[in-house]
Amino acid sequence: MEDEDDVVVIKDSNGNTLSKGDSVVVIKDLKVKGSSSVVKRGTKVKNITLEDDGEHIMGVGDGVKGIALKACFLKKA
Repeated sequence: MEDEDDVVVIKDSNGNTLSKGDSVVVIKDLKVKGSSSVVKRGTKVKNITLEDDGEHIMGVGDGVKGIALKACFLKKA
């Protein structure tokens, strides 16, 4: 028997499915762990990549470089 590949579907705060390369917008001010900086509401994160855990994305945006964000705090742009 062959094992089927498990496809991880990541959804934003509105229930829209996110895919690699999408742009998203932060819906809430988020504190960055280990830093005194804050990712402000309305920050656009471009060219996202999806993580295998099912709830995190990585992206680059205005003042955001290589940061992991939870999909529940994002909406599709």
